Amino acid sequence: MEELKTLNTTILLIEKNGKILLGQKKRGFAKGFFIGIGGKQDPNETIEQTMIRETQEEIGVTPTKYERVGIIYFDTHYKGEHVNLILNIYKSTEYVGHPIETDEILPKWFDKKNIPYSLMLEDDKLWMEIVLAGKKVTGKVVFDENLKMQSNTIRECEGKEM
Repeated sequence: MEELKTLNTTILLIEKNGKILLGQKKRGFAKGFFIGIGGKQDPNETIEQTMIRETQEEIGVTPTKYERVGIIYFDTHYKGEHVNLILNIYKSTEYVGHPIETDEILPKWFDKKNIPYSLMLEDDKLWMEIVLAGKKVTGKVVFDENLKMQSNTIRECEGKEM
């Protein structure tokens, strides 16, 4: 059995005035797709510190009020390598700064009733609808090397399951 590398990652959904901030990836993993803001954990960094740093780097914003609302385990491919990827999902309603475009992300606000799911990864609709309804989410997703979802067990959960 192949021993897979594990990547700890974060994603942040910023909500304000009935809208959600997503970013269109301009390079790297998920290029061209709309995603939440986030990235990989650095050594000696907590997952919360990762979420804050990645948000600052990707859109120039610092979340000040946030909550961890989900964790999803992925069996996927990242930069040509088969990996286990752990996605820690956060939601924020308060932040400092104004979202800016960077070389990695083009931020865009969407009405919560008009999320561009057709321009997102297949699993996003499954967990995002749960999170936007104010609930917590967990599960596992298997993607093939072309980021096509093979299976999932995404579901609403209690906070203690994360």
